[in-house]
Amino acid sequence: MPPAAETSAPSETRAVVLGRFLRGSAGSGVAIGARTAGALLLNKLLAVYGGPGGLTLLAHFQNLMALFTTLPNEGVHVGLIKYLAPLRAGSGRYRAWLGAAGGLNAAVLLLGTAVLFAGRTPLAGIFQPSAGWLALFALGIGLLTAHVFLTAVLLAAGRLGAYVALTVVLSALGVGAVAAVLAAGWPVQQALLAYLLAQGLTLLPTLAVCRRQGLLPWLRGPVSRPAARSLGRFLLMAVSVLLFSKAVDFMLRDVLILRFSLAQTDNWQAVAKLSDNYTMVFSALMSSVYYPRLARLAGEPAALRRYMRTVLLLLAPALALGLAVLFGVRDWLLPLLFDQRVAAARTLLAPQFVGDWAKFLTWTLLFLLMAQAKVGRYVAVQAGSAVLYAGLLAVLLPRYGLLGAPLAHAARFGVLLLGCGLYFRDYLRR
Repeated sequence: MPPAAETSAPSETRAVVLGRFLRGSAGSGVAIGARTAGALLLNKLLAVYGGPGGLTLLAHFQNLMALFTTLPNEGVHVGLIKYLAPLRAGSGRYRAWLGAAGGLNAAVLLLGTAVLFAGRTPLAGIFQPSAGWLALFALGIGLLTAHVFLTAVLLAAGRLGAYVALTVVLSALGVGAVAAVLAAGWPVQQALLAYLLAQGLTLLPTLAVCRRQGLLPWLRGPVSRPAARSLGRFLLMAVSVLLFSKAVDFMLRDVLILRFSLAQTDNWQAVAKLSDNYTMVFSALMSSVYYPRLARLAGEPAALRRYMRTVLLLLAPALALGLAVLFGVRDWLLPLLFDQRVAAARTLLAPQFVGDWAKFLTWTLLFLLMAQAKVGRYVAVQAGSAVLYAGLLAVLLPRYGLLGAPLAHAARFGVLLLGCGLYFRDYLRR
């Protein structure tokens, strides 16, 4: 028999939970819409004007960017928002967290720059980079990281309006820079560098907004060691994402380029890019609406179970319906979003969509590990997922060619969803 708290007015409780989730999702719409529109326009520009392999080069460049921004963005800044949110700007503790986050970011950027120059061939060899290109790339990463650092300060202070406006500016500058450079007849490698540097320039208005709102007090004294240690726990989770997700994606694309060609890899990349676009929307909504609610309910097991079940019951059919619609219009959608050259990618979509459905439900469950700060288990899942994926690719790519990549994706998240369902079964029961 379920607990009494679970049985009181279940339909009303579910309606309230659904209403809160949907209202929160709608509130993030403008920023997410701007990011999505920018991503779609960028994909179209590189698919049409970047020549054969343009789409793959874009994805590889964005993946390269992610290798150097994951630690600050998904580690330091996540922790910074958590610890700054309840504090008054300018207080001693506020300054301590701000200084520790800035110090960790500086250390990560210096280490990343050294790795970039030492490993220029395996990391950036496909772009045929000169020393100047690498230096500008490192500069762009530094500017972009500083911008995201400041937007984390804005989010911690609840300045959502400023965050939305700056997200629109970021998307517009990136797409505008690529369009201008390609129109001038410059190669794709230079257009991609312009894309990064233009996004980095968003730091200037972001800095002005933070200064005007009094969110950047002058820092003095050494970095707080206790604050740095606390933020270091979030860095550890980000390291697992970097090693077992971003790096795996980067190496997979390298393998596909070597095994097939840039032009052939574009077919797989079109499918992966389509997936990336709606994954970005899902991730942004869940991070801003679902995860904070989970964290607040961490001490209320009955309410937490009810919330998780309700969201899963909403997401499972809604995601299946949405992905089925995309599959139904695939012959029209691929040329519209990319180019007629990647129409052959239609044969790769079915396993990709099945895998994405399982991935989204798996992530919905795994957010609970983050809310409960179970770092060890979160890292273990990331590592196990990467090993499973690598094994599946080793078996399926030689046998099925490009189709082996989405097949491995579907099998990987099918296994993970089953495992997470068993692990979290107590939260899923009525």
